Amino acid sequence: MAVGGVKKFEARWIGWAGVNVPDEVGQKALTKALAEKRCIPVFLDEEIVHQYYNGYCNNILWPLFHYLGLPQEDRLATTRSFQSQFDAYKKANQMFAEVVNRHYEKGDVVWCHDYHLMFLPKCLKDYNSEMKVGWFLHTPFPSSEIHRTLPSRSDLLRSVLAADLVGFHTYDYARHFVSACTRILGLEGTPEGVEDQGKLTRVAAFPIGIDSERFTAALKVPKVREHIEELKDRFAGRKVMLGVDRLDMIKGIPQKILAFEKFLEENPAWHNKVVLVQIAVPTRTDVPEYQKLTSQVHEIVGRINGRFGTLTAVPIHHLDRSLDFHALCALYAVTDVALVTSLRDGMNLVSYEFVACQDSKKGVLILSEFAGAAQSLGAGAILVNPWNITEVAASIGYALDMPADEREKRHRHNFTHVTHHTAQDWAETFVSELNDTILEAQIRTRQVPPLLPVKDAVEHYLQSRNRLLILGFNATLTEPVDTPGRRGDQIKEMELKLHPDLKEPLAILCDDPKTTIVVLSGSERRVLDDNFGDYNMWLAAENGMFLRRTKGEWMTTMPEHLNMDWVDSVKHVFEYFTERTPRSHLELRDTSLVWNYKYADVEFGRLQARDMLQHLWTGPISNVAVDVLQGSRSVEVRPVGVTKGAAIDRILGEIVHNKCMVTPIDYVLCIGHFIGKDEDIYTFFEPDLPPELAAATRAKAAEASKTSSASDKWSSPTAAATRAKAAEASKTSSSSDKWSSPKQPANRSGSKASHGRTQKNSAGPEKISAAINHGNDDVWRSSQDNIAWHEGSSVLDLKGDNYFSCAVGRKRSNARYLLASSDDVVTFLKNLAEKSAMASWTQI
Repeated sequence: MAVGGVKKFEARWIGWAGVNVPDEVGQKALTKALAEKRCIPVFLDEEIVHQYYNGYCNNILWPLFHYLGLPQEDRLATTRSFQSQFDAYKKANQMFAEVVNRHYEKGDVVWCHDYHLMFLPKCLKDYNSEMKVGWFLHTPFPSSEIHRTLPSRSDLLRSVLAADLVGFHTYDYARHFVSACTRILGLEGTPEGVEDQGKLTRVAAFPIGIDSERFTAALKVPKVREHIEELKDRFAGRKVMLGVDRLDMIKGIPQKILAFEKFLEENPAWHNKVVLVQIAVPTRTDVPEYQKLTSQVHEIVGRINGRFGTLTAVPIHHLDRSLDFHALCALYAVTDVALVTSLRDGMNLVSYEFVACQDSKKGVLILSEFAGAAQSLGAGAILVNPWNITEVAASIGYALDMPADEREKRHRHNFTHVTHHTAQDWAETFVSELNDTILEAQIRTRQVPPLLPVKDAVEHYLQSRNRLLILGFNATLTEPVDTPGRRGDQIKEMELKLHPDLKEPLAILCDDPKTTIVVLSGSERRVLDDNFGDYNMWLAAENGMFLRRTKGEWMTTMPEHLNMDWVDSVKHVFEYFTERTPRSHLELRDTSLVWNYKYADVEFGRLQARDMLQHLWTGPISNVAVDVLQGSRSVEVRPVGVTKGAAIDRILGEIVHNKCMVTPIDYVLCIGHFIGKDEDIYTFFEPDLPPELAAATRAKAAEASKTSSASDKWSSPTAAATRAKAAEASKTSSSSDKWSSPKQPANRSGSKASHGRTQKNSAGPEKISAAINHGNDDVWRSSQDNIAWHEGSSVLDLKGDNYFSCAVGRKRSNARYLLASSDDVVTFLKNLAEKSAMASWTQI
C-alpha cells in the first residue's frame, strides 16, 4: 500500500478494525494491541458494515467513480435501498469522527482518505471548525454528468468541501470535482479550487508514489536473486510479458488477454517465443459479477492455451492468487514487457513497482491511457486504449521489437520520476500544501467582516432619536424559493417576492415616527410597487435613480446629461446572446441593461459572457461613458455614476425636505446583498473616516452624477422651479419614450424607445435629462428652493457605534458586518421590530 511509504511523520492511523468485535472486553484488548502499531480502531457492527461498506461504498460509490454507473438490476428495490445505505454511510462517518475527536490535539492535521470517508470532513468541522482537515481520493472522480446521477450527489460534495484541502491523483480528477461543484451546487470554480460565499476550498492534484527504495533494495536480497535465476531458467529463450492486477471489472484483464491472442494470430513468428504471466488476485469472491468475470477469464485463457500451446509450453501462465513481496520483485525484474490495461484506474502503482525493479533490464511499459499513472509515466510508456484490441496487439509487437537505445531512454525517464516522486514526497507535499492553505484561509478570514452584533444594533436603535434604515431587496428581503436541486424554479425565482415573515416586522418599523425606511434596489419600479406599496416607506428603484414615497409618485434622481444613446446597440448584443444561450434572459431597465445566465449551463454561460464582453468593448461601448459590471452569473451595463452610493445623497436630501426633518439622523442601518460597484453606499455613511476623507468620499458620490459642464448645475428634484421647468420639458418629449416618463407602466413589449431623446429636446440651464414627476407635487415637495448638493449628508450626526453597515451573504465586502443569508435578515428585523414595539408600549 502506497501510504505505507509514509515514514517520516508522527502519524496515528484510525480505521475500521476489519472484524466484528461486539463485546467491550474484546474491543479493549484489540485497541491495546493496535496501539503498539500506532493504530486506533473504529468498531462498526455487522449491519453497519453491510450497509455502509458492502452497500454504499462498494455497490454504489466505487462503480460510479469508475464509470460503471449505478446498479441497474431491480431498479425500484435498489432505489429504495439507497437511502438506508446512505444513512449507514453517514452514521459510519460520524463514528469515525467521534474517534478522531477523542484523540485530536490542538495543532494536529487530520488527513481523510478515499470515498469511504467523504462525509468525514463535515463531521470533523462540526466538532471543531479550527481543525486542519484534508481529504484525498485514491480512485478516479467521474465527470459531473456521471456524478449527478447519484441521489446523494449534493450532500457528498458539500461534505467534502468542508475540508481545507481536497486532493486527487490527477488534474483531470480535480477538474471533474470542481466542475461537479459548479454544475450541481452552483458554486464558483476558481484556479485554486471551489469558492462558496467567500470560503475557498483548495482543490489540487497530488500524484501518489511508492517507496521505491524498498523495491530497489529488495533486488539485492539473496532470496530475490535466487528467484530471479529460477525464473530466467524457467523462461529461457522466451520474452516475458507480465500483468499484475486484482481480478476486477475495471482492470481490463479480458481485454488484455484478447489483445495478446490477436498478437499471436498476426505474428506466428513469436509462437513459443513469448509468454504472458498474468497474476489475478481474487477479490469479492462471493459477488456474482466477480464470479462471472473469473469464469470468463478462465475460459479465454484455456482457449488461447489450447490453440497456441504445446505439450511443453503454453503462451499464458495465469495465477488466481497473490505473490509474496520477494517473489513479486523477482518477477518484475525478469519481465521484458509489463502490460497494464486498466479500463479505469485511480493511479495503478503496479506500473511504478515494475519501473522501480527494471534498472537492470530496462523493460518496456505498455500503459492504459485511462490509468492515472499515464499522466506521470506517459512520456516513457507506450500509451494505449485498452478497448482497442488491435492497438494493444500492435503495441505488444512494437514493445517486443523495441531497440535497446529506445528502451533505455524510455526507462530512464520513468525511473527518474518513480525514484524522485515517492510516497514520502507525496505525503510531505500534501501536508505542506494543507498547512499553507490554512494560513491563507486565516488571512482571508481576517478580511471577512464579523457577524452583525445584533444586541448592540438593537440597543443603539432604541437609544437613538432619528433612525435611517436602508435595506436592499434581492437576496436580502426576498422570499426563498424552496425547490429541489441547484437550479430551482426559474419562473418563481425571477419573480421577486417579499419574505412572508417580514410583512409584520416591516409594518411595525415603518409606523415608528422616529424611523425612516428606504428600500434601495436595482429592481424596476414595478417590482418595488408590487411588494412594498402598502408600507409607509421610501422606495428607490434602479439603484436609486427613481424614488418615491409609497404615498406619492415616482420621480427621478438621475443626473442631467445622462447619456443613454448606447442602449439600443447594447440591447441588440444582449438579445443576440440571449438567443444563443438557452435559459438566459435579458432584463430591460430604465437606467441599465442586464443579461442574466444564472439558469444556463454554467460553463457555457461563462464562455458566452466572455464572448459578449469582447463584442461590447469592441463595438457599442468602446467610446461611451458606461460601467460594465460582471456578477457571478450576469453582465450589466449602466451609465457611469449610476450607483447606490452616488444616488444616496440626493435620496437623503429629498427625504429630509419631504419630512421637514429637524432632528439630525443619529442612527443608520444599511443592509444589503450589493455588488462591489454599489458598496460605495457603505463608505458614504462611514463616520469613522477622517473628516477630509469622508468629505471627499461624499463629494465623489456627488461628482459622479454631475455633468462635465460647470455651468449646468444640478437642482434637487424638490426645487419648485426645477419641478415646473422639468414638467414643461417633459411635455415636449414623445409620450412613447420610456426614458422620459416614470409614470409609464414597466411594459417592455411596446415599441422601441428613442433612448436619450429627452436630453436632445430639453434646453436651458435647468434641463432634466430623464424621467420627472408628473404626480401630486404637494405630497412630495416642500416649498423651499434648490437643495444644496450635500444637504442630505449634512443632516447626519453619526457616531461610530451608531452606524451598522451589513453585507448579506458576501464575505468580501466593504461593510462593517456580515449576515449569512436573508433568513438571518428576517430574524434580525423581527427582533428589532419586537423590541421597538415593546419600547413604544413602555413609553405609552
